Amino acid sequence: MQVKFGTDGWRAIIAKEYTYDNLKLAALASGAYFLEHPDKSNGVCVGYDTRFMSKEFARFTAEVLSSMGLKVFLADNFVSTPAVSLFTRDHRLAGGVMITASHNPPIYNGFKVKASYGGPAHPEVIDEIERNLLTVDPETEVTPVPELISMTDIKSYYVGYLESKLDLKLIRESGLKIAHNAMYGAGQDMITRLFDESMINCYHCSLNPGFGGINPEPIPNYIADFVEFFREVETDVAIINDGDADRVGMLDEKGEFVDSHKLFAIILKYLVEQKGQRGEVAKTFALTDIIDKLCRKHDLTMHLLPVGFKHVSRLMTTNDILIGGEESGGIGITSFLPERDGVYIGLLILEIMARRQKTLVGLVEELYEEFGFFSYNRLDLRVAESRKQAIIEAAAGGKLTSIAGFPVTGFNDLDGFKYHFEGGWLLIRASGTEPVLRIYCEADSTEKVEKVLAFASKLA
Repeated sequence: MQVKFGTDGWRAIIAKEYTYDNLKLAALASGAYFLEHPDKSNGVCVGYDTRFMSKEFARFTAEVLSSMGLKVFLADNFVSTPAVSLFTRDHRLAGGVMITASHNPPIYNGFKVKASYGGPAHPEVIDEIERNLLTVDPETEVTPVPELISMTDIKSYYVGYLESKLDLKLIRESGLKIAHNAMYGAGQDMITRLFDESMINCYHCSLNPGFGGINPEPIPNYIADFVEFFREVETDVAIINDGDADRVGMLDEKGEFVDSHKLFAIILKYLVEQKGQRGEVAKTFALTDIIDKLCRKHDLTMHLLPVGFKHVSRLMTTNDILIGGEESGGIGITSFLPERDGVYIGLLILEIMARRQKTLVGLVEELYEEFGFFSYNRLDLRVAESRKQAIIEAAAGGKLTSIAGFPVTGFNDLDGFKYHFEGGWLLIRASGTEPVLRIYCEADSTEKVEKVLAFASKLA
């Protein structure tokens, strides 16, 4: 079977596994699920990002779904993944499909399934779709029904929702100078709709299916040129989004990268301490321990989950979740949408800065003052399968007694192999979206993080 759903949908190399034939199978299997949904008569929506052939793949997906008798709201332009989720929820659709490979290299494309509640389909839904794949006939003839396909301005609907959920007037009056790096992705043409052009410096806000030779992922590895640009234009803060704009990273006024660990903690602290909000908190296995400390301080229930926002989204639809997030830049607030959203979260940080009259540096320093300094980094090892398995074997089972000379104080194998040591932790796990081995570390010094990562990369 050429179609296999991973941590967040099906992703494959264009023209190798990601072909029209395999896309047809994914669409037919998903359509079979949608046809069993109580809201099937309301239809489904299909969106797409800025990747090579995404528009054409989305059109084909809509044609397959229409041939099954489903009404399809097809995006009339590229949109972010959260925009598709929002439109699906607010129009009570049976579900949605987003053609994207998110942060993957440009040779990939993908297929994300969105559920009626406006978030990633629960794992059991994906299981059902994969079971449908086993019975789908690849020779099924696709006969599009044009009258069932409605070209729809999903982007404007989403931007209007942003305007209703954020204090944009406060941000405008703050005088903040903002930079936005869309990484050539679907987040471009959203923030610029909300502010006067004198407030915004756009970077990589154009169509480039090759993404300038990088992965469209908002992490330090891929933003060196943007940091130079940011410092040249003397901007106060920057929002960086991935290819489908559901992830976020930021730069403070010094041009230093602020990762999602710190952004998550800043937002949680603000929601509870400034806004007086309560609720449970969901975090995935690779996210900072500062969240645990904040939850203990405010007596909030915290859920520790496997990697993948679909696990967070599930709890957002079943529990009283205030905020949920993951290491890779995905943060979601249930009152907005049970979905991660890089544009919304970036703008919310701007709102916090404006309301509290603090710089992003100041907000991060508050965390350090309360919880001590903490540093984080991640290595993505693209190594031979034999090497990958050797490292996994060396880390499995909690057999390591020390990490780079630091005695092990705890072990957890919820998703991969996580070792705690004094002042930090190490996690080793295989990616669910790319053929790489990920090595994560958080510690109380940058030097310790680099030492631990170097140790882990040489295991076995």
